[in-house]
Amino acid sequence: MNPVTCRASEVLKHKTGYCYAKSHLLAALLRANSIPAGFCYQRLSVYDDGAPYCLHGFNAVYLPQYGWYRMDARGNKKGVNAQFTPPMEQLAFSLNFPEEIDCKTIFAEPLPIVIQALQTYNKWDDLLKNLPDVETVFC
Repeated sequence: MNPVTCRASEVLKHKTGYCYAKSHLLAALLRANSIPAGFCYQRLSVYDDGAPYCLHGFNAVYLPQYGWYRMDARGNKKGVNAQFTPPMEQLAFSLNFPEEIDCKTIFAEPLPIVIQALQTYNKWDDLLKNLPDVETVFC
C-alpha cells in the first residue's frame, strides 16, 4: 500500500510498510519499553526464482534467558510462517539459492541503503522496482 513508509511513526500513521519499515516500528516499540532490539537482514530472491535479489529486513531482541533472538514482524501469509518461539528461531524466509545470504550480524541502526531506498520512493510499486540489495557479504 502507499505511501512507502520508513519511520515508526509513519508506519503507525499510514498502517502500512515494507518489511524494513515494520522492523523500524518493532525496534522502536521494544526500545521504548527498555528492551534491547536491533536490525537484521537476509539477501533473498525477490520472486523466489533467482535474480533479482534484495534485502529483507527483520529484528533481533535481547531475551535475558536466551540472549539475542532473531524474529520477523512482517506478517504471515500463504507460504510464510514466521513464529516467535524462543529459543527456536523461525524466520519468514529460508535460503534457496547460493546468492542468498543470512546475515547473523545484529545492527544497532538500519542500513543506510535501506533508509535511502525508503526515503527515495513514495509508491510501493516504484520501490519494488528498486529494492535495496548488496552483492557482497556485509555481515
